[in-house]
Amino acid sequence: MRLAVIGAGVAGATTAYELTRDGHEVTVFERRSTIAEEASFATGALVAPGWTADWTGSQRQLRMPWSARRGDGLRLTGLPAVGEWPWLWRWRQAGKGGRLAPAHRQLHQLLRYSQQRQMTITAEHVLEHDRSQGMLVLWRDAHDAEMAQPALALMRESGVAFKLLGAEQARALEPALSEETPLQGAVELAGEGVANCREFALLIRNAAQSQGCRFEFDTLVSALDPRSDGQVEVSVRSTAPSNDAVVRTERFDAAIVCAGALGAELLKPLGLRVPMNVVHGHSLSAAVREPLDAPLSAVLDARSGVSIARLGQRVRVAGGHEFGAIPGEASKPALTQLYKVLADWFPGAVRLGGPRGSIQEWQGAQACLPDGLALIGPTRLPGLWLNLGHAASGWSAACGSARALADRLQGREPDVDLTGFSPQRFGL
Repeated sequence: MRLAVIGAGVAGATTAYELTRDGHEVTVFERRSTIAEEASFATGALVAPGWTADWTGSQRQLRMPWSARRGDGLRLTGLPAVGEWPWLWRWRQAGKGGRLAPAHRQLHQLLRYSQQRQMTITAEHVLEHDRSQGMLVLWRDAHDAEMAQPALALMRESGVAFKLLGAEQARALEPALSEETPLQGAVELAGEGVANCREFALLIRNAAQSQGCRFEFDTLVSALDPRSDGQVEVSVRSTAPSNDAVVRTERFDAAIVCAGALGAELLKPLGLRVPMNVVHGHSLSAAVREPLDAPLSAVLDARSGVSIARLGQRVRVAGGHEFGAIPGEASKPALTQLYKVLADWFPGAVRLGGPRGSIQEWQGAQACLPDGLALIGPTRLPGLWLNLGHAASGWSAACGSARALADRLQGREPDVDLTGFSPQRFGL
């Protein structure tokens, strides 16, 4: 088939790779000048299934702008607009009365499958990117350990492999953990725990191109038009400064929208109203100051939801999710929390200043659905498919989502259950 993929973040790049691998003629349209320039650029590096668990039972808590409480949950940067409260209410209700458990069960299964798929692709193409095995979820005290018990039970039920460790066992795996910060124990998550999202996206683009996939950068998709014959007309125009904004139209047998929040806007004129909102995540990346003081792989501070991962000669700290943030302006409270958690666990890990210091502070827009699951599969309109709305788990789920969608498009039953990710659950 002749297929269009809209968006060249890690979801779009992996989707294009899998579809091209299956023998389809694939064209990727991306408004930026290169791959993985938006939400995939400096995202958290965690890929181990289980890291997304609700370790404190507070993932669905709203933290008001005036609240001094720090921790997991979603921080409001200001009072939401009138039209935003219904989405926040749906998001909050999805976490009540045990409703979050089925979503986490589905997500754990997808992430486990995605981890396996990513490792297979890496081995097949001998991809060289920053990655490491295993990761630890850290408990500061007995209360943290107690609050994590429902998450552990759900992971056992979902078949996610993990091991409980005492404080000394955890320090043996991550010797640089600060002795000054209390450590009750840890959960060791198995398999590959860390991988560099943007490096992988660039490499997978090369692999797709070598098999015939075509990437059109500086190209904005302005409209989609599903036709009665099952094909989809895709209208695009160049965004390059040197080109005229002339709209051209191409026909495809199907179009797969992987463009996050922009994808929701693209679908709205077709009557497909995606209940999606943007949550901004943050990260900071800095050069390793002393390898003996830096993590060997990755840790997740269960209480705050902040992760610290080793990526070659750099350390990436990620977390700090906010609703209502100004796009392009990294939040001072969110970044302060990242610096604090880094100082708690690895105080001498990175260069924070001086001539050799180089810190990248980043804010990324994550497209979120109220129930926390992405949209993967066909819509009710012929030829129109979705792979978007992965929120913070976009990198962790990318390879598995792409393979499963490609199987469904071919009429095959995927190796992972996508029932909970169906666009039909929102009438799409």
